[in-house]
Amino acid sequence: MGNPLNIFQVSGRAMSAQLVRMNTTASNLANAGAVASSAEAAYRTMKPVFRTHFDAASGMATVDVERVMQAGEAPTKRYDPGNPLADAEGNVYESAVEETRELVDMMEAARTYQNNVEVMQTAKSLITETLRLGR
Repeated sequence: MGNPLNIFQVSGRAMSAQLVRMNTTASNLANAGAVASSAEAAYRTMKPVFRTHFDAASGMATVDVERVMQAGEAPTKRYDPGNPLADAEGNVYESAVEETRELVDMMEAARTYQNNVEVMQTAKSLITETLRLGR
């Protein structure tokens, strides 16, 4: 068994997980309203799946991204025969990205990321003060 986790590792892993969340959300927003010629080719919302790991040696839990998967509603079929991407029946398939939900997810991810930055800054300050007291 390795060394017990420290607060910097826990916060760093949480920050990495939130960065993946922010990147998938940005990708979802970038593809909102995108159209394709088939339901299979249409963009699907992507979401990270988090997994919590408990470290018995330190008593701390960490969060990692287990995988990124497709989630959300199926693409919307829309009749648009003038669209160059329209299929033989004149339909296009629009990604079903809920922009409001994605913006809320991005704000939550940014807040969680910032909270972990503050945890690291507080831990650094406490360590620095402890070292000063030891002089």
